[in-house]
Amino acid sequence: MKIQPADKRELLKAAMGKIPCDLAVTNVRYVNVFTGEVYPATVFVHQGFVVHVEDQDPAKELSLAKQVIDGENHFLIPGFIDAHIHIESSMMTPRNFARAVIPRGTTTVVTDPHEITNVFGEEAVHYMHDAGLDLPMRQFIDIPSCVPAVPGLENAGAVIDAAAVDRLAKLPNVIGLAEVMDFIGVVEGDDRMVDIIEAAEKNGLYIQGHMPGVENRRMFSAYLIGGPICCHETRDTWEAVAKLRTGIHVDARESSITKNIADIMAGVRDHTFHDHLCFCTDDRESDDILYVGHMDEVVRQAVKNGMDGINAVKCATLNTAREIHMDNLGAVAPGYTADMLLVDNLSDFNVKSVFYMGQLVAKDGKLVADIQDKPAEIESRYSMNVPNLTLEDFRLKAPEGCGDKVKVNVLTYYSEELAITRAVTEEIPVKNGFVDISSDPGLCYAMIINRYGTGGRAFDLVRNFGLMKGADGSTVSHDCHNLCIVFKDAESGYAVYKALVECGGGMACADGNEITGLLRLQVGGLMSTLRPEQMAEQSDAMKKALNALGLPQKNPLLRIATMALPVIPEAKFSDLGLVDVMAKKLIPIFPQ
Repeated sequence: MKIQPADKRELLKAAMGKIPCDLAVTNVRYVNVFTGEVYPATVFVHQGFVVHVEDQDPAKELSLAKQVIDGENHFLIPGFIDAHIHIESSMMTPRNFARAVIPRGTTTVVTDPHEITNVFGEEAVHYMHDAGLDLPMRQFIDIPSCVPAVPGLENAGAVIDAAAVDRLAKLPNVIGLAEVMDFIGVVEGDDRMVDIIEAAEKNGLYIQGHMPGVENRRMFSAYLIGGPICCHETRDTWEAVAKLRTGIHVDARESSITKNIADIMAGVRDHTFHDHLCFCTDDRESDDILYVGHMDEVVRQAVKNGMDGINAVKCATLNTAREIHMDNLGAVAPGYTADMLLVDNLSDFNVKSVFYMGQLVAKDGKLVADIQDKPAEIESRYSMNVPNLTLEDFRLKAPEGCGDKVKVNVLTYYSEELAITRAVTEEIPVKNGFVDISSDPGLCYAMIINRYGTGGRAFDLVRNFGLMKGADGSTVSHDCHNLCIVFKDAESGYAVYKALVECGGGMACADGNEITGLLRLQVGGLMSTLRPEQMAEQSDAMKKALNALGLPQKNPLLRIATMALPVIPEAKFSDLGLVDVMAKKLIPIFPQ
């Protein structure tokens, strides 16, 4: 697949020096991602494409350029490409997201809009696609493959099937099928997943993968044969090595909550080839983007963990372009799009200038291109169709006749940071007919409330979540985005429920009847229309409010987000109950 120029004949003339080109960027240390060399060069650009790189006499023929920019001896590298991201996780709309990441050097992202698609269905894919057009960056779309994530184990707001994939594949900026999370369905040849993958392949789309924590090497082989070619759910050293040896593209992730670069680099930094290693952010929030970085930070972390700077650039550019089957993206070379960065060095990657399709779009950390607002009706549509609950509904009733103790299958976190959880059977006190956790600081109540009109909800216990008092609630709950509330007492849980229903979704926390933090996300309960700086300020305030309730993480916002994601081992909640992820079945909250 190629990004086509408006007039190839004009590019040919400019390449041969027969007509003046639009731009020449001179006096740069040119990073060649094909050979790994760095040398002085001048890059000539015409109609958004590189037409020539002059390395023998860098100052030669500058008179043939309508505009000449002095690169001031900075390194010239391709624009960064994010191999996998959910723009919704930034909690910004696509256009506000662009305002935040472009000055950081990101010129292309591959976005999976399955978060908002779980809320609004196919219409949401059209919204995310159209909102990402006419920007000074490229927002490619991968069609969500698993909506809902695991049919029969949860209820979301929509269903995407093979017919929907076939329809959505016709959108101009659609290039792939997004993370196929039902990896068990793929390796077992499940009809639904095979049909969806075949619909994507018929339309020439590449297939993105999602295979966390699997040790069975035969499953790696079967998954690759099934269609997915890459995986961003690679958390451990052994896992990175095993997947790369199989031929799977590893999209090394550095998100706001899950940071895998260090562990992956420990296993692969000494490999001779890194052609199948790419970088992604997956879920990165507004304040992290603005104050820490986006893809520039991922590349920095790779270098800090032992990767050569030139190789890190290649992983963040050309390798990703090849993974997503884009033939003229990811390099600064003749016929390639003129997406280029000037950076001060190849370790810190401080971005001085950003060019998109040959146009200067950001300089010294500031956006200089104009991005117009593009309001859409979906951005103000109310999406909280939840059951009408009372305070009494937030007290967990014990089974009749259980006595003063009851066995409970408790969802248990492995650590403060990991999203992996298991179900552990415990004996919990019963007081006045209700499950009582008041004497156990490590336990919380957890409720998953369907917000799409089914009326369904599940009520259980969770251990090691981190909350010491009050309640934490969110409609950002991958991937179903049902309303999830973790709470120490009924009053706090009920207060959060009421606040999120009233505001139309988002994140809230409470201490008793007092709401101590509220982040309103009116776009499907996932995003805000606020500008990046405003969003970052509110996000930071919400983090501090959650820390005050005992959550120890530096970034506690997404602690709750993966609790109801039944494709992450070993057990998870859904609005239907407690899920055994690997066995793909519901297990009782109160075992016999």
